[in-house]
Amino acid sequence: MLNHATAASIHHQIQSVKNKHAVLLNVWATWCEPCVAEFPMIVDFAKKYDQELEVYFISVDWLDEEEKVISFLQNHRVDWTAYIKDENDQSFINGISEEWSGAIPFTILYGKSSGAVVDFWEGAQPENRFREAIIKAINS
Repeated sequence: MLNHATAASIHHQIQSVKNKHAVLLNVWATWCEPCVAEFPMIVDFAKKYDQELEVYFISVDWLDEEEKVISFLQNHRVDWTAYIKDENDQSFINGISEEWSGAIPFTILYGKSSGAVVDFWEGAQPENRFREAIIKAINS
């Protein structure tokens, strides 16, 4: 399922799982090659840590490309709720993180019990960076 999202609605969703799950939020687009390249790895992590980690994919594709996003998610077997940005770019970027320049992919992790940001980065990263950040988030 693909829901429209603003930065505020994403933050509300993150807070709603505090003390239940750590959160990995990944901002991506179908036209972004590094995003597409790391996507299967993130899906694998979502399945491996499904009892302790919520993964929220947020597409920044244009709203008129929603069907393309849905098809991409289905092809990657994302069978949980994902999001598409429904807010102007700068408001969304600043609302998600003041540390984020707007470059994608952008990944941010929130601690399970703290609900606070434990790590974030712009650009694609290797599997071990994701794994270390996920474990840190689960234990935070």
